[in-house]
Amino acid sequence: MRPWIVLYVVALVVIIVTIDVVFFRDRFWERLVSNVAIVAAFLAFGVWIFRHS
Repeated sequence: MRPWIVLYVVALVVIIVTIDVVFFRDRFWERLVSNVAIVAAFLAFGVWIFRHS
């Protein structure tokens, strides 16, 4: 596995956990929607970046 992929996944996890703890601690549905949106954005950006490299 390439190091930038590992860093990309670690960044994704850190961002999701931080947003969950800071903003959506007791709100299940808002948390779920935000996590899905973050993962979708990371996937779209990752496909775009890794396809051009």
